[in-house]
Amino acid sequence: MNKPIRNRAITGTALALAASAVLTACGGEDNSSSSDAKAKNAPNTKAVAVKDPLVATFDGGLYVLDAESLKLANTIELPGFNRLNPAGDDSHVIVSTDSGFRVLNAAEQTFPGIEYKGAKPGHVVQHAGKTVLFTDGTGEVNVFDPADLKGGKKPEGRTYTSAEPHHGVAIELTNGELLTTLGTEEKRTGALVLDKNNKEIKRNENCPGVHGEATAKGEAVGIGCEDGILIYKNGKFTKVDAPDDYGRIGNQRGSDTSPILLGDYKTDPEAELERPTRISLINTETGKLRLVDLGTSYSFRSLGRGPQGEALLLGTDGNLHVIDPETGKVEKKIPVVDEWQEPLDWQQPRPTLFVRDNTAYVSEPGKRQLHAIDIESGKKVTSVTLPKSTNELSGVVAGH
Repeated sequence: MNKPIRNRAITGTALALAASAVLTACGGEDNSSSSDAKAKNAPNTKAVAVKDPLVATFDGGLYVLDAESLKLANTIELPGFNRLNPAGDDSHVIVSTDSGFRVLNAAEQTFPGIEYKGAKPGHVVQHAGKTVLFTDGTGEVNVFDPADLKGGKKPEGRTYTSAEPHHGVAIELTNGELLTTLGTEEKRTGALVLDKNNKEIKRNENCPGVHGEATAKGEAVGIGCEDGILIYKNGKFTKVDAPDDYGRIGNQRGSDTSPILLGDYKTDPEAELERPTRISLINTETGKLRLVDLGTSYSFRSLGRGPQGEALLLGTDGNLHVIDPETGKVEKKIPVVDEWQEPLDWQQPRPTLFVRDNTAYVSEPGKRQLHAIDIESGKKVTSVTLPKSTNELSGVVAGH
């Protein structure tokens, strides 16, 4: 395994990594468990279909919950360090395991046998009715229509293999163009764009340490760099420079209702773990970048967007900060969890934010709890205490 570059590693979190096989994904670079990824439903439990389910990981498996009541619907055993992403429909979730991407029918709490095998399963992106998987260990990109998952068979879809394996990300646009990152295991440099036939039509290598993506109103795609952010819109690349020589934006969230992207912001390449208090707001129409100091730190699992395009951030002060992306003003702070600190090991649990429609779901591992917050009213709708502390939190998201 290659030696990571301090906090230029893909979480934005500097780690001393073991020299074993690694599983990478949108949070960071990690050393996964050596346990096999065999999974089964908990014994003596009859699964009842769940509408709009949530899924949370714990040490040894997955919890499937009813989103409205937060009632625990089922427990699925799944050894190893597992990660979660929406599959893009109203039933399925993508689980990143030791052996690759596995599709979970969360509504029915079963694995239908759909797998995309490969070392280090990474980013999962939904956009324009397509879901895109990037496997870091092979550089393979898989694109499919999530509606085709309903038959329980692996969808037929587009594939592309990067020139070299790297921790990357890809997104297919409405016109069929595929934007995907450039890099090697040692160095990531930018992105290229392919036409429908996988022929390269655009390239930009002015994005050192490229990581993560988000899409804004008007289908402007932003990918983070160690010195700002690279935007692709209407067939052109535009670089938005950070105000600092090292100004890393590694995690972003976008909204179809806002031209402004929400990003993290780090400035210390030598830090073992930087705990930033500033966020970045990038206007994809004007090319302007605004930094906002919230007076509280956060982690890579803290960013989200509300139904009206609100920028949301779960701070270590325990509050959900609701921010106007146009002005950077914090419109309200919603108390959700106790104060917390981001652990040095990014695989360790910490409060996590998952947003769907008008509801912000927040985990509180220290209390084994999960909370549902109405974003507009700021009221805590319901909470539940689970058997074990959870780590990742996600759910089905249709229509994205």
